Amino acid sequence: MKRTNTFAVRPLSEDGEQLLGDLLDASAALWNEVNYQRLMQYNDEDGFEGDVWEADTGSLEGRYKGVLGASTAQQVIRKNSEAWRAFFENKNAYHDESNTSVTEHPEPPGFRGNEDEGRQRKGVIRKDAYTVEWGERSRLEILVGSELKDRYDHTGRLRLEIAGDPNWPEYEKQGRLDLWYDETDCTFRASQPVTVSDDARDTPLADEKAALDIGANNLVACTTTTGEQYLYEGRELFQRFRETTREIARLQSTLPEGRYSSERIRRLYHKRTRRWDHAQEALCRDLLDRLYAEGVDTVYIGWLTDVLETHWSVETNAKTHNFWSFKKFTERLVCTAEEYGISVEVRSEAWTSQECPQCGSTERTTRHQDTLTCRCGFGGHTDLTASETFLKRHTEQVVRPMARPVRFEWDDHDWSELPRSHRPREQRTDPSTVHRDRNVASGESV
Repeated sequence: MKRTNTFAVRPLSEDGEQLLGDLLDASAALWNEVNYQRLMQYNDEDGFEGDVWEADTGSLEGRYKGVLGASTAQQVIRKNSEAWRAFFENKNAYHDESNTSVTEHPEPPGFRGNEDEGRQRKGVIRKDAYTVEWGERSRLEILVGSELKDRYDHTGRLRLEIAGDPNWPEYEKQGRLDLWYDETDCTFRASQPVTVSDDARDTPLADEKAALDIGANNLVACTTTTGEQYLYEGRELFQRFRETTREIARLQSTLPEGRYSSERIRRLYHKRTRRWDHAQEALCRDLLDRLYAEGVDTVYIGWLTDVLETHWSVETNAKTHNFWSFKKFTERLVCTAEEYGISVEVRSEAWTSQECPQCGSTERTTRHQDTLTCRCGFGGHTDLTASETFLKRHTEQVVRPMARPVRFEWDDHDWSELPRSHRPREQRTDPSTVHRDRNVASGESV
């Protein structure tokens, strides 16, 4: 199975730091020149895919291979080609009415800054042009071009110290290495894709099932056949996302005419992305740790189509498209679940948020904020009820009586259980008929 080692690296000298900076700066410049040629071909020929590949990338490779080395120059061009292919795939999916996976018009690959405003220092190294040694003093060595070798009187192999321990020190083969300069932390970082043995994955302890209801205010509501329920709340996380987005918009409005970004704006974009990626990764890990301990071997996750079609407000659009990034979360969940031997299956969750689990009606129910009520007397938490209905719809196993849900809130480091997780709800729709003594939180729901 494929995994990734991500780590910080430190040059061993000032010359080494300057050399690495020049290498990444040249990589960004090559990317920009290749991307510019392809963008001009794309715009001049009414956006036909075939014309993009007519750009003269061979001459650009020749100009940059003295600095980057031939293998690295080739990898930069190849990665740009992959970005363009992904763009055309998304564009075709967007125009395919039967395909709902792409809901916003895709844009061609972007540029990595410019020389005046500062390039985003980012490069890629072919898998056979670098070596990694893990141990007490872990290190990374990469090949550099002859021009950099002569300029810095260097051996041609740049040695970098690795900070921290890898997630996957033992692997069968490595992929190409991504290198970049993190402006937020003023640190060089690397990402190493690896293929590890299938023996590294765990085996589920039983054959229980779980279902997830995905939202934006409540990021994940989970129900298992063992009767456990988990709710990961996201309102505060989204509020921070929105505040950062507003600050980015404010800074963009102050830029001189003709400028579209600045170092401060790039830092905020990066901070916003890293904050959400960290929370998302931690959520997947925390949830799957719990599901593995319960013996869950299959997780059902609903497609977000119903949410995108039903909710159209500007705020909800920002949550579902920009903040939540459902596809990215699903990919991360699948990747992490693989380590535990847990399979993830995407199934239809149509009407689960409107269906009464007590009488089965979707017409007599009412959603208000986080509460779902029905004229039959049912009252419960919308997302938790949806995940339970979703689970019952797709499993033949008996779903055991529900325990009171455990609620989690992000504290910038971990998902912490809220003190009110096990409190009974203070008010109920009808004390004699309410469904399984559920908690109900206040606030809007998506």
